[in-house]
Amino acid sequence: MLLCFFFSLLSTDNGSYLGYIKNLRSKIFLAEMARFPSKKKKVFVKPVVKQPSVDHVTGDKVPKSFVFSRGKLPSSLKKLQMDLRKLMLPYTALKLKEKKQNNLRDFLNVAGPMGVTHFLILSKTDTASYLRVARTPQGPTLTFKIHEYSLATDIAQSQLHPRSPPELFKSPPLIVLSGFGNGDQHLRLTTIMFQNIFPAIDINTVKLSSCQRIVLLNYNKETKLIDFRHYSIRLQPIGVSRRLRKFVLNHKPLDLRSLQDVSEFVTRAGYGSESEGDEEAATVSLPSDIGRVNRASTKSAVKLQEIGPRMTIQLIKVQEGLCTGGVIFSEYGSRRGAKKQENQEADENQEIDENQEVDEED
Repeated sequence: MLLCFFFSLLSTDNGSYLGYIKNLRSKIFLAEMARFPSKKKKVFVKPVVKQPSVDHVTGDKVPKSFVFSRGKLPSSLKKLQMDLRKLMLPYTALKLKEKKQNNLRDFLNVAGPMGVTHFLILSKTDTASYLRVARTPQGPTLTFKIHEYSLATDIAQSQLHPRSPPELFKSPPLIVLSGFGNGDQHLRLTTIMFQNIFPAIDINTVKLSSCQRIVLLNYNKETKLIDFRHYSIRLQPIGVSRRLRKFVLNHKPLDLRSLQDVSEFVTRAGYGSESEGDEEAATVSLPSDIGRVNRASTKSAVKLQEIGPRMTIQLIKVQEGLCTGGVIFSEYGSRRGAKKQENQEADENQEIDENQEVDEED
C-alpha cells in the first residue's frame, strides 16, 4: 500500500507535488495558530515626570546648576565633584560630560537654553583646592578655599547604619544658614547666593513628604570658616518601640513560633520608644500623615543623619562678573594683599592652562 502511494507520487508532476506540500504546510500552520493564539505582551512605558521650570513661590525660574572642574583634579576631588552633583539633585546635570578643550564660554553657551542659573567650579593647585560659586550669566562669583573635606563614602563608612536611599534625591534640599548675620557686605552676598541656589519654599503650602534633606552652613566669626554639612531628615513616632516600627515598615511576616499568643509580641516589644529623640526639643506635631508610621496630630521625633559630603571652606574673594571683573571683597584686605591675591590667581590660571596643555599633548 505504501509502495503504491510512493510510486504514485513519483509518477505525478513535480510542480503539482510541491504545490500539494505547500498547501498542506499552510493548513497545518493555520491549525496550530488557531489552537495557540498569540498573546502580545503589553510594554509598560514609564511616564516621564517633568520638573517645573518656574518657582511657584518667587515666580522666577527654578534655580539649576552645573557642577564641573577647571584643570586637572586628583581622584578624591573628582569624587567630591560627583558628591556635589548628587547634593544638587534634582535640578542639576548629574552626568555632565566635560572635555579637555572645553572652556568657561562653552558651559555658558549651553547654560542659557537649559535654564542653568549657577555654576559650581572645582579647581586644584599645588597649595590648595578651591570652589567657585557663580551666578550666570553675569556674576557675581564667590571663591572659597577648601581647607578640609570628607566624601559621602567616608561618612557612610563611619556610621553603623548609613542611610541614603534614592528617594531622598527626588526633591531639592532645604537650606539653613547660621552665624552670617546682616553686617558685612560679603557675608550678605554669601547668604543671598546660597539662598538662591536652591528653590524657595512656602511653609504654608509645602509638602512635608518632600522635605527629605537639609544643607547646613555655619559661619564662625572668629576663624572665618564655614562648616558645610549635608543631612537626611528622618521622622520616628514617639511611643512606638523599634520592633513594632520595623514590622510596619518592612512588610515582612512575623516569626511567632516561640510565642504562645500574638499579645506576647507587643508585650515583649514594650510601649516606650527606644530612640534618643524623645526629648521635647526634638519632637514635632505633624499636620498630615507621612508614610505608614507617622500619623497626623501625633508627636514624632526629628532625626538628622549626615550623608555627606562635608567641607570646611573659607570665603577669600568676591568678584563682580562671572569669574572676572572687579574685586568686591578680598580676604587680604589691603591693596598689597589684593595684588598678592591677583598674582596668586594668575599663577593658578596659568598652572591650570599648563595642565590642560600637558593633558592634550598626552
